[in-house]
Amino acid sequence: MTKHQRLLEWITELPLGHKISVRQVAKDMEVSEGTAYRAIKEAQNRGLVSTMPRVGTVRIEAEEERDIQRLTFAEVVNIVDGSIQGGRTGLHKPLGKFLIGAMEIDSMSRYVEANSLLIVGDREEAQRYALTQGAGVLITGDFDAPPQIRELADEQEIPVISSSYDTFTIATMINRAVHDRMIKKDILRAEDVMVRNPSCLRLDNTVSHWLELSNKTGHSRFPVVDWQNRVAGIITGRDVAGVKPDTQLGKVMRKKAHMVSPKASVASVAHQMAWQGIEMMPVVENRKLLGVVTRQDVIKTLQFSQRQPHVQITHEDDVLSKFGNDIQDDDIILRGKMPPVTMDRSGSVGHGALLTVLEEAAAILLRQYRLQDVTLDSASIYFLHPVPLEQEILVRARLIDMGRHVGKVDVVIRSEGNIVCKAIVSVQSLNH
Repeated sequence: MTKHQRLLEWITELPLGHKISVRQVAKDMEVSEGTAYRAIKEAQNRGLVSTMPRVGTVRIEAEEERDIQRLTFAEVVNIVDGSIQGGRTGLHKPLGKFLIGAMEIDSMSRYVEANSLLIVGDREEAQRYALTQGAGVLITGDFDAPPQIRELADEQEIPVISSSYDTFTIATMINRAVHDRMIKKDILRAEDVMVRNPSCLRLDNTVSHWLELSNKTGHSRFPVVDWQNRVAGIITGRDVAGVKPDTQLGKVMRKKAHMVSPKASVASVAHQMAWQGIEMMPVVENRKLLGVVTRQDVIKTLQFSQRQPHVQITHEDDVLSKFGNDIQDDDIILRGKMPPVTMDRSGSVGHGALLTVLEEAAAILLRQYRLQDVTLDSASIYFLHPVPLEQEILVRARLIDMGRHVGKVDVVIRSEGNIVCKAIVSVQSLNH
């Protein structure tokens, strides 16, 4: 076992919440600080440790094992720009809910429970009660915790945090953090759809090995890996056509393989596949093969997710929520008003929001021609006039040209009868 592997194993066995540093790891494990740094960085990439301002680097629960709706107390410290008053060893603990301590202790007893967070002002009695029930405390108004509260927090290993923000602002900030996590939960990533432990070939394998694996699996595209399981290239049926069976794959494979990280969204993977004309992409971490995604799997996933109810409303949903559509002379008409969230710094509708509506009109039009699951290929856009907020706009999408997998659409956006934006949009279907 290498020093690096030994350090990673040692970090994995540390208790949750244990604080580590490069210097301390190097001293305890008798290795150089460079070796310690690389091990801590790798542990961070694996989600075993987290480095946070005002907290430091601590051992945390692996990301895939955590409830995405829950925050840890350490994360709350950063969200509210807080300071740690006590109970530092409990920062890794997740909080299940938070509540505002604007009630008497008798009433509070019905709501305060372990792994919750009490947001309260300079009320020592309420702070003490929360800690005895296993709940963390967030003191508003920039008040410091009394010495006896700090001591109790350290004994219970439950954090007490102080923040200069008021109660309403803190509640809003934490709510927003939970909301953002729920949005992320809705986003499908490559690791969610990839085929794990895929069939692959080695650099020293020959064309005859490819033929054997192709006959066994029914596939013709495989990643080619080196002795460390790092992707070195891609081999396809076209690459081995007419090549002698004893030729090593390293001589005929495509060395410039398009790869994707496990955290990449399925939508971005689909766009790359359509843009590059790729049927299969290796999913890698530090170039090491984790799995593969295929165009067919990506399309099925996108089609399925579009039919499912979303947990939270995305920005795109918000923009399009005020628009209705109908067909007029074979054109698609969108009509509606932009919500306040689309306002830019000048007080008018932002260009990004107009582009969202523009793309939606083009996609709806092309669906009438059975061009499904489209992604934006290119767009020539001219923004002519600003659009005042809450002013009704009309979007007309007209077909220019249509191929098997590509469509070109002319889009005009009007406000109060005036043209405010014109565009020619080219989109490409993923289904090819």
